[in-house]
Amino acid sequence: MTDLVTTTDRWLKRRHASEWRFRAYGAAAIVVSLAFLVLMVASITMGGYPAFERHSIGLKITFDEKVIDPQGTRMRDQLMAANYTKLVRSSLRDHFPDVSGRRDKRKLNKIVSSDAGYELRDLVLGNPDIIGTTSQVWITAAADSELYLKGYVDKNLPQNQRRLDDLQIGWLDTLTANGQIKSHFNTEFLLSGDSREPELAGIMGALLGSFYTLVVCFVLSFPIGTLAAIYLEEYAPKSRLNRLIEVNINNLAAVPSIVFGLLGLAILLNTFGLPRSTPLVGGMVLALMTLPTIIIASRASLRAVPPSIREAALGVGASKTQTTFHHVAPLAMPGMLTGAIIGMAQALGETAPLLMIGMVAFIVDLPTGVTDAATALPVQIFLWADSPERGFVEKTSAAIIMLLTFLVIMNLSAVLLRRKMETRW
Repeated sequence: MTDLVTTTDRWLKRRHASEWRFRAYGAAAIVVSLAFLVLMVASITMGGYPAFERHSIGLKITFDEKVIDPQGTRMRDQLMAANYTKLVRSSLRDHFPDVSGRRDKRKLNKIVSSDAGYELRDLVLGNPDIIGTTSQVWITAAADSELYLKGYVDKNLPQNQRRLDDLQIGWLDTLTANGQIKSHFNTEFLLSGDSREPELAGIMGALLGSFYTLVVCFVLSFPIGTLAAIYLEEYAPKSRLNRLIEVNINNLAAVPSIVFGLLGLAILLNTFGLPRSTPLVGGMVLALMTLPTIIIASRASLRAVPPSIREAALGVGASKTQTTFHHVAPLAMPGMLTGAIIGMAQALGETAPLLMIGMVAFIVDLPTGVTDAATALPVQIFLWADSPERGFVEKTSAAIIMLLTFLVIMNLSAVLLRRKMETRW
């Protein structure tokens, strides 16, 4: 009897130890996953937050009427055609009169953005009375100057290993000492479109392109997906054909997204001739990709509605259609919307299908509709990551931060919507 008790105690100790190890392995896996997640988010944040800071150089600009409007007409076309870059360069030479030689002058001109002339143009167009006066204007610093002012340029390196030489660094230090350089929040990054110059590039064009694309995707995929789910779950007979359709829907959910891009390229662009690089085509392609997800989630929601709801509605004389659309579908709607939001979040992060239909094009102007040429946020990240300019590195990380923010918001919306509308049985 004692041997039996001893054997049982040993067996219980081994079982408890096995359960403890299993729990420890699970907890360790969660900790490791969270550590990698924190590391990834911290790395992206540290690399991207400088993109939200922008430096400007304060220069005393003489708005010479002979350069801007020699005829004194104040006509808009005349003001737009003026050589404002000449005014910026003249101001830089006035601040550093010792600079001589064509090469050194070119270096001096490069410490400010190539868009400085356009900034002065917009200022004059907004207030023509400034012509003939001298005012201090804050001009955007060039990308290389930004890198130095943010501490990314090591002055101890040889000049041939730096984008800025000692002369340019000395000029920037002089401007900083004179209080002619200030930093502020980079609103242009959030409000402007793409640019070849890192200091001028923004994500508003990509955000609008993603927004229009998701609108088209939702308008097409949600009604079609929910109606298909209702038919398959509530009306379709259990036949071999319907089982084949169900299997294919489940398989389509695992098809690589680039296949849908190839389908859009072959059918929507080459066959139907729809405009290339537009949110209309991008939304249609993403709608095809998210349909299986929405259908599967909607069917699961319909299946979760208790059979007693259907039986009670039919028992009081409701038809099959009335039972489905007046009782079953409204109760399943929270799950359907959750599936749709998750599908939209998946579509927001897709790049391969959009590359296949031409949304990788360099687009400067902000799109105003679904038929305007546009790019999307993940494609913009791809373009900036592929750029050799060092200034686009922080722009890439900042764009990733924005993308992750929208993904988190969409997933939180799905969770909150489900909790608010869900019915407990």
